[in-house]
Amino acid sequence: MALVIRMPEVLTGATEAALQSWLVAVGDTIAIGQPIAEVETEKATVEYEAEAAGTVAELLIETGVQVEVGTPIAVLATDGETVAAALASASAQAPQATAAPVASRPTEQADAPVVAAPVPTPAPLPAAAPMPVPAAASAPASPASGARLFMSPLVRRLAAERGLDLTDVTGSGPGGRIVRRDLDAMSAAAATARPTTTAVATAGAGFTDTPHTGMRRAIARRLVESKTTIPHFYLVADCRVEALLELRKAVNENISTKISVNDFVVKAVAAAFRDVPDANAIWTDEGTRRFDDVDIAIAVAIEGGLVTPVVRGVNRRSLGDVSESIRELAERGRAGRLRQDEIEGGSFSVSNLGMYGTQEFSAIINPPHSGILAVGAARKMPIVVDDELQIGTVMTVTLSADHRVLDGALAAQWLAAFVARIENPVSILV
Repeated sequence: MALVIRMPEVLTGATEAALQSWLVAVGDTIAIGQPIAEVETEKATVEYEAEAAGTVAELLIETGVQVEVGTPIAVLATDGETVAAALASASAQAPQATAAPVASRPTEQADAPVVAAPVPTPAPLPAAAPMPVPAAASAPASPASGARLFMSPLVRRLAAERGLDLTDVTGSGPGGRIVRRDLDAMSAAAATARPTTTAVATAGAGFTDTPHTGMRRAIARRLVESKTTIPHFYLVADCRVEALLELRKAVNENISTKISVNDFVVKAVAAAFRDVPDANAIWTDEGTRRFDDVDIAIAVAIEGGLVTPVVRGVNRRSLGDVSESIRELAERGRAGRLRQDEIEGGSFSVSNLGMYGTQEFSAIINPPHSGILAVGAARKMPIVVDDELQIGTVMTVTLSADHRVLDGALAAQWLAAFVARIENPVSILV
């Protein structure tokens, strides 16, 4: 029997996603677990893997189109059936396939009946033609022109948020449907034109508005949520890092792939959790969840925002292995190639701005983590040792902690354990 593949919920809580690219074509035979498409969400682009084996009978969504989770995107012929039989079977399933997403959101689409889901007729569908349309809803007729605009609920909402008039827009999607890239093009054109208009109205007060990307909105939403729902408190410590820098130099002289200071920091974080295991926990609505392993998220700057891929089991892995994982995750993060499981989970984050010369800063906790360590640049400065003034190399770190999980004394114990590991770096390797 034909299998209708639907847009997956590639990230927890996501309601919409865009198909960035197909990795298969009609007629291809696919296996379970084989990547078949790249799906773009607010956070990242992830590969969607097939959950069943078969032959691709039809691809229902064009690349660049944003649809709701649960929308049919492809038809798969299974159990040895022919492509033609799969298409006929999918056509018979079309009313049921399109009804479910609409029923789940009655309020939002009450004024916009779905174009797909026509009353089925005996004639077979040669290429599953009605199936792509559940992604789009018909907007009310324009009072000015009487023309009907076709767009998804997401596009309608974004147009309202951006104040865009779509009356005269011809969409670039299937059948002239207005898709998100059309809105982005309109917003970019409006932003380019706006400074001239503003300069005329108010001399010397020109500006340029850049439309928010999905990632920028997601970052804003999550950080506001963090600062308004998590009781942050902060602890600061200075670490002497002369011994660490000497050890790093010795290690890098004997290997081809270089170890960074941040790699040592991440391993020291895991070692500190081994010293103070009660701190390796997060807050949940049901209780405090304590972890056996140490999974650490690494803040990675990318164009237009940041991602936080998670390195698993840092406490059980060698320094070189951790370094390679961080490097590989960072590269794929910048290329938008992270998978769902690589950006979720963990109990703690590390954010390092030392490479930019930043000496000290405080970071915002990344929910649901209970803490984040902000790492500044190592710098030479005067220090007092045994009542004598010396020049030392110091790295300042700031722990942002969730007071629901970490009390002051527990957070202080953990930070002291981290400093001890950093200042005695050989202990990080054993």
